[in-house]
This record gives sequence, C-alpha cells and structure tokens, in this order.
Amino acid sequence: MKTKLINGLKQVQSKYDTFFIDLWGVMHNGVQLYSEAVNVLENLMKLNKRFVLMSNAPRPSVSVEKFLINLKMSKVFTKHIFTSGEAALRALKKNSHGKKFYHIGPKRDNDLIVKFKKNKTTIDKCEFILCTGLFENEVNSLNYYKNLLKEYIEKKMVCTNPDLIVHRGSKSEYCAGTIAQTFEKLGGEVVYYGKPYPEIYNFCIKKKENILVIGDNIRTDIRGANNMKFDSLFITDGIHKDEFLNLPLENYDKILAKYGTKTNYYQNKLAW
Repeated sequence: MKTKLINGLKQVQSKYDTFFIDLWGVMHNGVQLYSEAVNVLENLMKLNKRFVLMSNAPRPSVSVEKFLINLKMSKVFTKHIFTSGEAALRALKKNSHGKKFYHIGPKRDNDLIVKFKKNKTTIDKCEFILCTGLFENEVNSLNYYKNLLKEYIEKKMVCTNPDLIVHRGSKSEYCAGTIAQTFEKLGGEVVYYGKPYPEIYNFCIKKKENILVIGDNIRTDIRGANNMKFDSLFITDGIHKDEFLNLPLENYDKILAKYGTKTNYYQNKLAW
C-alpha cells in the first residue's frame, strides 16, 4: 500500500489515542514556534487526546519546558514533556554506568549534571564519558574529538542525544550523536538515551493504546516508531528537507527505504 500524504492531522486522528510528537523540527526550529503545529496541540486537547512532546534534548524535561515557554508556548501544553536527557538523568542517579564521568558538551547542558558535580572529573580518571553535545569552542571540527577520544576507547560513552545534526533557524549544527558516531568508528562502545531506543518510549506508554509518532527525523523518530511497531507521520520539511525537495510523492517511500524504514503518512509541516 502506498504511503498516504495528508493535509492535516484531523484526517487520521480518530484512529489514535495518543500522539508522541517530536519538538525540534516539528513544533519549532530552535528560534520560533510553528503556529500551525501549536494549533494541532490545541485541537488534540479539545478532543481529550493524550500527547507527549518527546525530545532528544540532552537536558532534563523541566529545562526544555522553560525553553518552550521562552518561545511563547502556553504552559498548558508543556505538562507532558519527556526528553532523552530525563531518561539519562534517571540512569545517572542510579550510577548505572559508574560514578566518575568526563563531560563533553556545552555549558548550557550543565543542568543535567548539576547534582553530580562532585563526580565530574578528567578524561583520564573517569569511569565513563558523558556526551551531551559539543564544546562551545569546538563546534565545527570533528577532528578535535577524534584526537581527544582515540586514546580512551576502552571507556564507555553515554550519549544523551542520538541526533546527528539539528537546524537552528537556517543554520545546521552537530549534535551529540555525531560525537558518539565518531567514538564508535574509533572502536568505542556507546550507550544511547533517546529516540530510536526503546527506553524513552517505555517511560511514556501508559496503557494499551493506539499511538501515532510524529517526527521529522528518519533515523530517530521514524526508526523508533518502527522499532516499537507504532504508526508514524513523517514531516518532510524538517531535518531531511533537502532530500525531499522537488521530489514527486511516488518517490517518498524510496527515500525512507534507503534508511531501512517506512511510515504511514507524510505531511510537509505539522498542521491540523
């Protein structure tokens, strides 16, 4: 059966009880909210449909809530957020990967480790490497991270954001997943928290319910939905927009097939 292009979520919403909705690329672009996507949340609430704003942000859910409120999202929509950082935080509290860690990431991610400051150490002395992103002064050169990590591949890396890149406005930025991928190519082992891995979904499933996953990232959102056997809606005007530019609808499925995935519906931007 050919994948269906829909004009609005209202065409298919009646089939589902719950919606797992990606944030960056679907609800906002890092700079501003998408008004049509916010309208979707308004309509889902009117219909008493459950939704979770599910993000691979490497920070606690409360930090992402503050970010969304700063973008002028109503607090009524921010009650149901779950992040990869939140999933990782629960593991850190249990010392699941050891106690002493070396942190690779920007200062803005420090709220993830604020309660574990005493456990932060050098890369030589750490039990594991915690990667939340890139250092502010080394955002463009992956060679820096290759040189930093090549002598420490016997240590495990914990990655709190499996995304490779993100678009902040019109600019493209590397994410923690790119550093993790670099570490794996060197021969290191990585433990991932976030989509497409099952833990983040299992935290959010309440009961036996029909779930629709909505996202713009084939590697994380759509593969995660496939792994969990959930239906999915792929937003084409997101992280993969260049691959779908001027492409006829009949070729959409071929793009996803290249990634070893499939989706139930396509939409250019999330709209009701």
